[in-house]
This record gives sequence, C-alpha cells and structure tokens, in this order.
Amino acid sequence: MLARRGLRPSLARPDLPFPADISSETADALTERLGHYAFRLFVRGVIHHGDGFAPAEATSYVSAAQAQTFTQTLVTMGMVAADGPDRYHLVRRAASFGGTLEWYVARELRRWLGFDVATGVKFHARGVGGDLDLVAAGEGKLIYVELKSSPPKHLSNGEISAFFDRVRLVRPDLALFVIDTALRLSDKVVPMLTDELARRSDAVPEPSRVERELWTLGRHLYIVNSRTDLMTNIGRAIAEGLLSQHPPLV
Repeated sequence: MLARRGLRPSLARPDLPFPADISSETADALTERLGHYAFRLFVRGVIHHGDGFAPAEATSYVSAAQAQTFTQTLVTMGMVAADGPDRYHLVRRAASFGGTLEWYVARELRRWLGFDVATGVKFHARGVGGDLDLVAAGEGKLIYVELKSSPPKHLSNGEISAFFDRVRLVRPDLALFVIDTALRLSDKVVPMLTDELARRSDAVPEPSRVERELWTLGRHLYIVNSRTDLMTNIGRAIAEGLLSQHPPLV
C-alpha cells in the first residue's frame, strides 16, 4: 500500500532489548506482561539505565516489591542478567523503549484485530523526516500509528510538525497519535495537535472527546493515551475511525 502511493518503503533494524526471533512462548509471555502499564514503565526505566541498574532505580512509579518481581520476570525471560547482589544489566541493549512499544502494539494488532502490520518503516521521501512507527492494513484501509513512549512534557512542536508531514505524505485512511501515558492529553497534547493543524489548514475541526482521554480531530485523526488500557483505547479509536467513514445503511 505504501509502494502504491509512490514510496519506496524499507524496514529499519528493530531496536529491541531482546532478539527479534525470540521463541513464541517468550514472546507471548512478554506481550502479556507489556499489557500492564506499570511493567512498561519499569522496562522503559531499565532500558534507560543501560549501564546497569538496581530494581529500585528503574522507576519511581512502582513499589520496591513490584520492581523486584518485574526484574525476576525479565531474568526468567532471558532479557536481564545479574551482576551481583541487587545489580542487573540488560543482556541486549536498546536505545529507547520506543521499539519495544512498537513491537508490542504491532503484535497485539495482528493477534487481536487480524491486521497486516509493519513497524519502523522507512519511506525515503525527500524533505520528510522520521520513520513510520507502525502501519497496519486491513479491509483495504491503511492505518498509520505514531507511538510516543515518553510522557507529554517531552513532546515538542517539531515532533508534532513531523507527524503531520508524514500524514500528508502517506495519506492514510486513519491516523492515530498514541502516547503511552496515564496523564491527561487535554492539557498539552490535544492543543498542540490542534494548533499545528490550524497552522496548515483554514478548516480545522474542533477536538471531540470520544471517551475519557480518547480524542478525535475529524474522522481521520485520533489522539490516544493508555488509561485505563492502551490496546483497548487503540482498538476503540480504530473502530470509531472506520465506522465514521461509512454511513449507516439504514
């Protein structure tokens, strides 16, 4: 579908703290654990401490007991090894949590909704930077998902502008801007996207709340956070987007 749009897509090397060809049993177990927000925060902290970590250092958002449990889970999966008393390191380092988040969401979209999915897609278009974090195809529709693993306070205007550049280039049927956070999106993220859209167009739809912190800007763009469940919110956004593009028959 990207090639039909005149692009020359290729896949970036996955940035994962585990081998891309891990066993299906380990992949299933890791996917199940990544479904929990606290575990994702912990893994993000572990990746950030690339030189080694004590469980309590990885993140302040989980208890000491949770940190120990999560560490042992990663040891069992072969992702983390012990260096000594209460010190551990990643067996395979990653630059950020972004690649793991993409891997998790892609795997769930395949399993749960039956999409054909690709992550880390380079499109080699002059003047448009970045990769497509995740693209999904189903029912003849192309869905582009931008995934942010850092909290909203780190989101920049440049990232928002680059996202809209990619949307304009690819022209997906549906675009999702997803931030893996339990924080509100209405304070900063929704206004930033609305302002950038207004800079590019005279006709800007008003942001509309679908539910909680799931927002839409028109029929083709949804803004999603992870409260109370990331994949449930993504699935709801996709359903809303697809249904809104097809009027009821009766």
